[in-house]
Amino acid sequence: MARQVFEGIKVADFSWVGAGPQIARELAFYGAKVVRIECHRWPETTRTAGPFKDGITGINRSAFTAAYNVNKYGISLDLNMPKGQEIAKRLVQWADIVSDSMSVGAMAKWGLDYESCKKIKPEVIYYSTSQMGQHGPLNKVKGYGFIGVSYAGYGNLNGWPDRDPLPLFNNYSDFISPYYLIPALIAALLYRRKTGKGMYLDQSQVEVGVGFLAPALMDYIVNGRIAYRMGNRDPDMAPHGVFPCSGTDRWVAITITNDEQWQSFCSVIGNPEWVKDPRFSTMLGRKGNEDELEELIGQWTRNYTAEQVMTMLQEARVPAGVVQTAEDLFHDPQLKHREHFRFLEHKEIGVHAYQSPAYRLSKTPCSITKAAPCLGEDNEYVYKEILGLSDDEIADLLIEGVITTDTDIPEVLCGK
Repeated sequence: MARQVFEGIKVADFSWVGAGPQIARELAFYGAKVVRIECHRWPETTRTAGPFKDGITGINRSAFTAAYNVNKYGISLDLNMPKGQEIAKRLVQWADIVSDSMSVGAMAKWGLDYESCKKIKPEVIYYSTSQMGQHGPLNKVKGYGFIGVSYAGYGNLNGWPDRDPLPLFNNYSDFISPYYLIPALIAALLYRRKTGKGMYLDQSQVEVGVGFLAPALMDYIVNGRIAYRMGNRDPDMAPHGVFPCSGTDRWVAITITNDEQWQSFCSVIGNPEWVKDPRFSTMLGRKGNEDELEELIGQWTRNYTAEQVMTMLQEARVPAGVVQTAEDLFHDPQLKHREHFRFLEHKEIGVHAYQSPAYRLSKTPCSITKAAPCLGEDNEYVYKEILGLSDDEIADLLIEGVITTDTDIPEVLCGK
């Protein structure tokens, strides 16, 4: 394989949970050497979150953790101990990029905030991703992505108009924030190549989320309208929703954006008598009678599989797609063609799937070669080969509890 685009770039990854680890993972996909630092006395949150392999809990059995840390080297290090902080600073000296997704102030108490790291290595590139960003009246607010997307306004838009707000299925800001920081990191690396200077990147995950609601924000600014919950519907399209199909819990999404698509849809379903109803002849009419319209469409879709409905409508140039399950995705021919799922053998989980990036580079495809590490799995390699510690020094650190390959935590934190 050709030289990878991030080959030679070294990352000290102090981030945890969702957003931060994904950023370092994307760099690792394309050649960066990423060392992930975890504390064996306080586990990274996703290690205690399912799904667990075979439903058996354990600090090294979470698919959640595995998904975000493929291609990384993993070490254990107690940053609350002075010797742990000394070693962390040696990793900063080694690294080109330092990552932080802790609560504001956490890295500073260990002497690992940007200002401290800049003294260790002036040309270091340092990124922080947090709920609210590093500064401002709410910078100390703690929380996971669920809090962030709620604060950003998503909860108020999600759900049915006659019911309470619904949380998103996942913490949306965790999955969009990384793709803002990655281009910024590339720009920082190019800037350093030209000037020799490092850079500090401070991201607010809430602000990223707010940016994805730009149409709703603009509608309020320009028209004074406040967006509200509308289920699966859309303010400018009808029908716009998911409809039941034959089989157990099988559904298809259908979206019609104009009258031409509506006429094509009517033709596909055989132009039954009800489509001639004047209430459905225009977009405004269909919007005003959506309850009845959706019931009538559902009566037709129930006669076919979701795949059949999708195929018939797409051939007529009507937007439609199967609401796929996880099982569907693993058998999806398009994802198979793009080799989206890559299988590696994890030391405790065994062989399981990892997702490759949704983007491809033409000259240097992503390389997925190393399963996510168990806690402290790469201690010997990192401490010996990267930091140059002697066997005696490593032994002393083990005796003192600065490093270990075992967890030193209550069983309840392992999900037990």
